[in-house]
Formats: sequence, structure tokens, C-alpha cells
Amino acid sequence: MFSQFRSDVKTVFENDPAARSRFEVIFTYSGVHAIWAHRVAHALYKRKWFTLARVISQFSRFMTGIEIHPGAVIGCRMFIDHGMGVVIGETCEIGDDVVIYQGVTLGGTGKEKGKRHPTIGSNVVIGSGAKVLGSFKVGDNSNIGSNAVVLREVPENSTVVGNPGRVVKRNGERVNDRLDHAKLPDPVVEMFRDMQQELEKLRLEVADLKSVKDGGQWR
Repeated sequence: MFSQFRSDVKTVFENDPAARSRFEVIFTYSGVHAIWAHRVAHALYKRKWFTLARVISQFSRFMTGIEIHPGAVIGCRMFIDHGMGVVIGETCEIGDDVVIYQGVTLGGTGKEKGKRHPTIGSNVVIGSGAKVLGSFKVGDNSNIGSNAVVLREVPENSTVVGNPGRVVKRNGERVNDRLDHAKLPDPVVEMFRDMQQELEKLRLEVADLKSVKDGGQWR
């Protein structure tokens, strides 16, 4: 466990250029405090000491503003930067080397039982205010943009933005079939366009009938 603590401190220096000393990281970084409290709470949770585990997680939430359910599984070297408002659900699984910014929610979409929170792969960055909701996987090496709302699986090596979240880049290349909000279909306009086409057809039919009558063939 102490090796994990040292690794957590080292991770801060790798991700935050504002970190100046180990003393500062150990005593002032709320993200580190929340992760350490979770490691203790999770160990108790696995031993079925559920109430004590929740007490520790709630105390950590009160002190840090970061809520991590003791049932969540967190990998190595996770970094929570300016973590106020971060929420991580009970059945959430997080890989190694994940970076999470403030206001992120890794939650569920309802009252379903069993696995109901997302699985986050390794080397994933989740921007501030993003919501990842549901029991699907976010692939390795992916980036979730700030304030994105992700409701379905994200492939590896992808960048997701928007609400609802959509993949705009994969394997370093832009995805062309993304939603264009300037070209959204308008059902009213489509209805009038159909009516115009029908009227044009009727006009042509009337014109044909008139030409037949004028030619002396009308009976």
C-alpha cells in the first residue's frame, strides 16, 4: 500500500506543473486525499464492512468535495485535478493512468441492479463537467471533452465531445459522419416541401389535360 501512496504522489508531479514539493502534495492535494481514503474504504468494502466503508467515503466527500463509492475499482496512478464535484459510482471500474478533472460524474442512468456504471479504460482523460452515464466501456487512450454527456460505448483512441457525446476523432483522424447542427432536419419544412412537390405534379397534370382539350381531343 505504501508503494501505491508513493506512486500517487509521483503521478501528481507528472500531471500538474504547479506541484512544487512532496510536502505540498501530501498535505494540500484533495484529489490525492480522496484516492487514499478510497483505497482504505475499498479494502473494508471487499471485506464486507460496508457501513464503515461508507462512513470513510462520506467523510472523504465532506473533506475533499469528491465522492467515490467504496465499491468502485480504481487502477494505478489515477490523478484527480481540482476535483470538487467529482462523483464515481459503486460499480464503476477505472483503469491505469486516468486523469479526471473537476465536476466529472461517472454514474448510472436509473435504478437498475448489477453493473450500472461505466468502465473506463487506461490512459483516458475526462474533461471538467463531463458526464459518463451507463454500464458501457470507454476505450483506452480516449479523451472525453469538457461538459460532454456520454451515453454509449466509446472505441479506443477516440475523442468525444458534445451532448449527447459523439466521436469526432479516432486514431488521430477526424470522423466525417458526425452530426452537423447547422443541417438538422426540420419536419415542418419537409412537410411543406412534399406538399409543394404534390402541387407541382397536379399542376402538370392539369396543364396536360388543358393542352389535350385545346387540341380538340377533349370529350
